[in-house]
Amino acid sequence: MIDLWFVIIAFLWTGYFVLEGFDFGVGMLAPFVSRGAGEQRQALQTIGPVWDGNEVWLITAVGSMFAAFPAWYAGMFSSFYLPVALVLVGLIVRGVGLEWRGKVTNTFWCDAGIVAGSALPAFLWGAIFADMLFASGLAALLGGVFSLAVSVLHGAVFLALRTEGPLRRRARTAALAASALAVPVGVLALLRLGGGVVGTAAALAAATALAGAAALIWRRREGWAFAATAGAIVLASVAVFLELAPMPLPGLTLAEAASGPYTLTMLSWIGLITLPFVLLYQGWTYWVFRKRVLVPA
Repeated sequence: MIDLWFVIIAFLWTGYFVLEGFDFGVGMLAPFVSRGAGEQRQALQTIGPVWDGNEVWLITAVGSMFAAFPAWYAGMFSSFYLPVALVLVGLIVRGVGLEWRGKVTNTFWCDAGIVAGSALPAFLWGAIFADMLFASGLAALLGGVFSLAVSVLHGAVFLALRTEGPLRRRARTAALAASALAVPVGVLALLRLGGGVVGTAAALAAATALAGAAALIWRRREGWAFAATAGAIVLASVAVFLELAPMPLPGLTLAEAASGPYTLTMLSWIGLITLPFVLLYQGWTYWVFRKRVLVPA
């Protein structure tokens, strides 16, 4: 049960990083790749129906940690209290900006809030997990830059996949520019992991996927490029959680961090009943809003 719930929590965090990754990227890029209010609305409409649903993955991941591994939850969120608080501030500011943007005449502060509220969590999550792994300020900085750069690349590819017209061309250009930073930083960050043969293989595959995404976006294969950036995030997350598996915090093993067998059994039944419905609903949402977004009239 302990190993099962560690895998479930890794899955939930990975889903959050993949889905919120392109949300963050679009939020950071929208004012810079758009020309005029119409194109900026077009950019933000690509994430409009899904961004708040994507945040549910964070709530579920943190809630599962609290229930299944309370000692890990307590240690992680007390050790990183300030950066986690800043993540929450960023998410709140971004949410307010996205909700209020269509209700005000001057959108400057909403746009600034969306950019800052997207960039702050994108950087800090990478810094938090890198510091949790290596307890090093330099590693935390590298992890933050990596997650920020990959989010920008992921978001640019998503914009190119979901839009038409001039915005699509600019998003493709932004993706190529972002890959020039994401690929070398990704190689440095991912090769730092290497937790055994499987972890090293996952890190190498993630770096390869980032390079492949750049080549695919150059060839205007946005769908495959998005699959490559999503795959890179999944593989990077696998490498991270393989490093965390024996000891999620210094001096704390998984067995010591876990709840009792009865609690884990009850959680398993609850997850077995509810998780498939959540996945089906979110999959249906993406299917409904799968078409490219045109410039609003």
